[in-house]
Amino acid sequence: MIIEIENLKKSFKDVKAVDEISFNVREGELFAFLGVNGAGKSTTINIISGILAKDGGTVKICGNNIETDADRIKSEIGIVFQDSVLDKKMSAYDNLKSRAGLYGIFGKAFKARLEELTALLDLKDILKRPVNKLSGGQKRRIDIARALFHNPKVLILDEPTTGLDPKTRITVWSVVEKLRKEQGLTVFLTTHYMEEAATADYVVILDGGKKVAEGTPHDLKTAYASDFIKLYKHIDEAEKYFAALGLNVKRERDFVEIELNSTAQVGQFFADKPEFFEDFEVLKGNMDNVFLKVTGKDLKEV
Repeated sequence: MIIEIENLKKSFKDVKAVDEISFNVREGELFAFLGVNGAGKSTTINIISGILAKDGGTVKICGNNIETDADRIKSEIGIVFQDSVLDKKMSAYDNLKSRAGLYGIFGKAFKARLEELTALLDLKDILKRPVNKLSGGQKRRIDIARALFHNPKVLILDEPTTGLDPKTRITVWSVVEKLRKEQGLTVFLTTHYMEEAATADYVVILDGGKKVAEGTPHDLKTAYASDFIKLYKHIDEAEKYFAALGLNVKRERDFVEIELNSTAQVGQFFADKPEFFEDFEVLKGNMDNVFLKVTGKDLKEV
């Protein structure tokens, strides 16, 4: 395991921000860490990265203990924070040069690494520009280059694509997947986009500082997410019929949606009421459904 967290605790006065959570991250995997604001995600990340001291538990990164090997751990981690930490008055180039200097990367080594990242993230046309003149997507590409400059083994992405245009989101994820495939980079992700979490190898969900669910996306959807039927014909009759069966029914302008107890019910309903199925679709449960079922909250709305 490249990240090992056991019984991690952190409180701020009477608030238990992280309440004895435990999880492991395998080398090279995309690990999704989900929760609403205040669930404990940022506190955990700040402890892992050495920004914040823990109250209890153990944290190991690449086999190193955070209490005795903090400097070594920092050299193994790169972080892209939700809010950019770039110096807005400096050029993108100077921001990267300053960051590289913190890791002893100078001269030819700096130029070589800069060339690699420029090609990877398409930075050539923006390196000399002041950060405050860059678009949100351009700043994010520099943020990622900054986090990757010292070739970390673990890349922490804290809401990396929030507010970005679709093209930049695609660019960010193509770079991440390329590094995972070619270099075995481990990616620790927090996100409000459930389609991103659905691509993860493993997911942990926090609520109120506690771990409330974990597993692969497939396992979580199997355990917590329901499937749905959408019916586009005879919707008044269908709404009454399925509501009378005690099922959760949602009526919209041009369809009625029925939450299923099991996918097998589709065949039963089709046999019993074929007239309802002139125009329909069956929707598989997704990570949005999982998160709502586990926490009672909609991640997109908080």
